[in-house]
Amino acid sequence: MMRRVLTENITAQLSRNSVKMLPSSNDRPISTTSRMSESFKVQDPKDFNERVKNSKVPVIVDFFATWCNPCRMLTPRLESVIAERKGKVILAKVDIDENTDLALDYEVGSVPVILAMDNGEVVDKLVGLQDEDKLRKFVDKVMREHCEEAEESDLKKANPK
Repeated sequence: MMRRVLTENITAQLSRNSVKMLPSSNDRPISTTSRMSESFKVQDPKDFNERVKNSKVPVIVDFFATWCNPCRMLTPRLESVIAERKGKVILAKVDIDENTDLALDYEVGSVPVILAMDNGEVVDKLVGLQDEDKLRKFVDKVMREHCEEAEESDLKKANPK
């Protein structure tokens, strides 16, 4: 009897806590964008080629393993830094156990490994657990170099010799 009462109380609490209020017409609109557009999990080498190597914006590639504790600690930090950049850089997550060929191709000997890729080429690399400040500097450097390359390309197009 006591167990049933406790179960009912817990169920009622969970139900109450999971109810979401819908905004009324007087409320200001809420943003429905998610990190899904800023990050994705690579499914296979073909997916990697299409979404990472052919990307128009820089891509940060996170090589991780589900059993790796430092990887689990790194993921939210990396997602946060990428989200701050609002689509100017993308995060691609590669599970090394599901994509061993990719891990071998990019010489991933331990995890976590973070690669910065721009125009299909590796431009920088970090190995191991990193704090958010170091991740920000890493991502900002890649973005800055991408912008400089784009400006040079635009100048060459505008002033052909």
